[in-house]
Amino acid sequence: MNYLEGVSYIPDEFIERETESFYKSLGIDDSYFKTETVENVANNILSLYAAKVHSFSRKKVLDICFATESQNHAVFFDSTEPGVSVLSGARYEQLMDTKYLDGSTPKRSWRLESFRSRVYKLRCYFLYLCEFANPTPLEGETDLDVISDKTFLEKVTPNTRRIYQEIINSVVRVTGPVIKMVPIKREMRLVIGFKQGTTMGLFSALSDLYHHHGCTSLRKYVEHFSNGVTIICIYLASTPDPECKFNFPPIEVCIEQIVREVSLLNCIPQNLFQAHFMSGKLSLQESIYAHCVCHFVGHFLNRFGSELGILSTFLDPANTAHAELMSNLKRRFSHETFNADYIFKCVKEHPALIHALYLSFASKHYIQPRRKGASILKQSFTSSQLLKGDPVLTEEELNAKITTSVRNEDQERVMKFFITFNKHVLKTNFYTPTKVALSFRICPSFLPAKDYPQPLFGMFMVLGSEFRGFHLRFRDIARGGIRIVKSRNEEVYTLNSRSVFDENYNLANTQNRKNKDIPEGGAKGVILLDANHQEKEVYAFEKYIDAILDLVVVADVPGIKEPLVDYYKKPETLFMGPDENTAGLVDWATTHAKRRKAPFWKSFFTGKSASLGGMPHDIYGMTSLGVREYVLGIYNKLGIDQRKMLKLQTGGPDGDLGSNEILLSSEKYGAIVDGSGVIVDPKGLNRDELERLATKRLMVSNFDVTLLSEVGYRVLLDDVNLRLPDGEIVPNGTIFRNTFHLRSKLLFDIFVPCGGRPESINLSNVGKLIGDGECTIPYIVEGANLFISQDAKLRLEEAGAILIKDASANKGGVTSSSMEVLASLAFTDAEFTTNMCVIDGITPSFYTSYVKAVQDTIRENARLEFEALWREKRVTGKKFSVLSDELSMAIIKLDEEIRETDLWKNLSLRRSVVKEALPACLINTVGLEVLLKRVPVNYTKAIFGSYLASRFIYEYGANSNQFSFFNFMNKKLIAAAQI
Repeated sequence: MNYLEGVSYIPDEFIERETESFYKSLGIDDSYFKTETVENVANNILSLYAAKVHSFSRKKVLDICFATESQNHAVFFDSTEPGVSVLSGARYEQLMDTKYLDGSTPKRSWRLESFRSRVYKLRCYFLYLCEFANPTPLEGETDLDVISDKTFLEKVTPNTRRIYQEIINSVVRVTGPVIKMVPIKREMRLVIGFKQGTTMGLFSALSDLYHHHGCTSLRKYVEHFSNGVTIICIYLASTPDPECKFNFPPIEVCIEQIVREVSLLNCIPQNLFQAHFMSGKLSLQESIYAHCVCHFVGHFLNRFGSELGILSTFLDPANTAHAELMSNLKRRFSHETFNADYIFKCVKEHPALIHALYLSFASKHYIQPRRKGASILKQSFTSSQLLKGDPVLTEEELNAKITTSVRNEDQERVMKFFITFNKHVLKTNFYTPTKVALSFRICPSFLPAKDYPQPLFGMFMVLGSEFRGFHLRFRDIARGGIRIVKSRNEEVYTLNSRSVFDENYNLANTQNRKNKDIPEGGAKGVILLDANHQEKEVYAFEKYIDAILDLVVVADVPGIKEPLVDYYKKPETLFMGPDENTAGLVDWATTHAKRRKAPFWKSFFTGKSASLGGMPHDIYGMTSLGVREYVLGIYNKLGIDQRKMLKLQTGGPDGDLGSNEILLSSEKYGAIVDGSGVIVDPKGLNRDELERLATKRLMVSNFDVTLLSEVGYRVLLDDVNLRLPDGEIVPNGTIFRNTFHLRSKLLFDIFVPCGGRPESINLSNVGKLIGDGECTIPYIVEGANLFISQDAKLRLEEAGAILIKDASANKGGVTSSSMEVLASLAFTDAEFTTNMCVIDGITPSFYTSYVKAVQDTIRENARLEFEALWREKRVTGKKFSVLSDELSMAIIKLDEEIRETDLWKNLSLRRSVVKEALPACLINTVGLEVLLKRVPVNYTKAIFGSYLASRFIYEYGANSNQFSFFNFMNKKLIAAAQI
């Protein structure tokens, strides 16, 4: 130890003693001394000695808390009690998670070795920057010799190599963690593999978990691999307990429970009640259960109360001032009453109630084979509370316990909503060992009809470490897109978190009205990224999809998926599609559903790549074709030359709808607003430049400003105090972008929203578009979903605007998606590949014909509805926004009524209607009889009902009578008899 001998101020006997202690007493693996440089070992001995001296000088006891960090190396020494998480070691491990482990990527990763001394209550951590054998391996590479750190390869034993290789081979095939338990002498070796970036804070959270179950770790390792896989290896033993304070089960039982709970921890590594878990007040299951239900309470507890209901009876909903007052009051109440902070503090006060409520939940949803002589609850959980054998309380007993435990009525309402949650969860993956996020299939009957007048059919709630989300549908057979909501800052996130369910409900409701022409009802999914995980949209989406599949896929990989307790007791088939921030992710969802052996994998996601049999909306302009028919319909009815119209558009040339609206149109663009900013030219934006951006899907930030006229300008988000050509100063580019559509300085002729947040125009700001009682923009076609609130639409129409709402205009995409689903159901897997998959650039002739048939159907459906709206407007004088809803609801209602009649039993009518409703190219390729056999009956019945209902309402109107329907059906029966 020459490095130590040169230090004159340390006596030789100290050098020898400290060196021997470091080598023999700290539990450090021999491999450390084989691979570490002499200089680094010496520095670590000196650092530890200095920490000891410092500790004794302050406290006269050995209490070490020391860290030294460099660019590619870090060392931590910490005095920790074996089996205890609440001391400084937990803080060090959280720091290591945050600073080193969580942020590791194949380009820059940190490996960790940690050892506990059997002599001292001391743990040491060594972190090293990885040097991979191959930093950039080929995709799918799993060979340890290629993807490992060089130091790891030098020291790994054959047995460890075998175990790690098995883990890595499994990790690349699944979405969630892979967990293996290996018994060794007096210890149990826990090995966990997962994809980098799929969880945060897991290393430190694992310590809390095994401490809770009476275990301590002697050695811990974290290894990263250049293919993006991480492995955590922990050697566990029973915590020494000389005073016998705790009566923990044998370590084998504890480890079994730890293994079962790792996936739960992986889903929510740091839950809201982590402090209660670490202190032992709650078990891991209880704390994460409370975490989930807190979110549920925050979204659904009635926030308005009876007083607001009474007030509403004194207000006139037709009076815009009264309506605006009620809207503002609801918004304020929802922000200030039972907010997330209040709910958390309330629940935090009552761990005993959480324990009782969780027992009720677990008794309904946990399945485990009984061990002889033990109750199911004692077998299932090893927390000290549950081992007491506490009884499962009835709902009446829970209500009574809550009432006697809380301090006031508000707390009582919060805690009793836990019972609402327990009662309405139909199935959950909470106890599935391979989950990556927590999902709950919930019966939506608890939703108040006053706030949600259109009852939901199905509801999923999903919670992950980076997000929360919902999936809602209004029918058994339903479809709609999945969108990811991002937040620019903490304030925006808070607003989004309060409104995410209502946004989801309104989107699905709008989708339900849009889907009037097709067999599927409305559905929608929304994923809200947490404030600190705005870049994790891919991980969040994958977890969301996998967690929902946990609840709807019956068959899975044998031996991995355990059965669920299913109170729904019916098969569920979900149809999803792309939406904001998910267009590039649908291919993964399709192939993943196939890997999960979902029988509906071909139709699970629409809008997928042509290579997977999809008809991408952006490539074929499916949504834009429908929007465009309404714009052209207005022009044709009023004899307008579109080339003379000055146009405003939100949603830029980078988007699906925005890009195709540019390419399909001939108007003179005055302004476009997108995610990067605003581009404006009152004399008309250069058409060639716009088409260049639209073709390449680029934002307006890429617009060549040299092509602007002398009065044109561009304002980007980061611009500050920018002077416009007319002298106006723009102090903040983001605010200018967000409010540009409300400016009245430019007089646009037509406004087509193709993107933007829901209710960007609402009752509180719609007045900015009305001057002297008239709307400043005479024609508005709402391409973007929910861009204008319904009450704002009515105000604009009162002011003279011709306004076509989203439920009518934005239905081209849903028609395309529905017909993509139909092809998936009509063909076998082999036929689907032959006829619908574009492989190696070769497009099947059927695919080309089918795409054209879909585009023709979109235009036809849009024309039929537009003509019906225009006719009804002329006859009734009602606003288009009202008529659109009336037509939609009339079709939906008639569809449901047709399904309950005996019309379906008329075989000749059934064949005739289905043949008329479906593209001829599909009928000719598959055959009508074969198609009727292959497509599920409930789906074919939905085609039958929706087609008859939509054609009748479009022809006769929403308020037609039964005699009109008799005449309509008589024509259909005659036509059927002639086939």
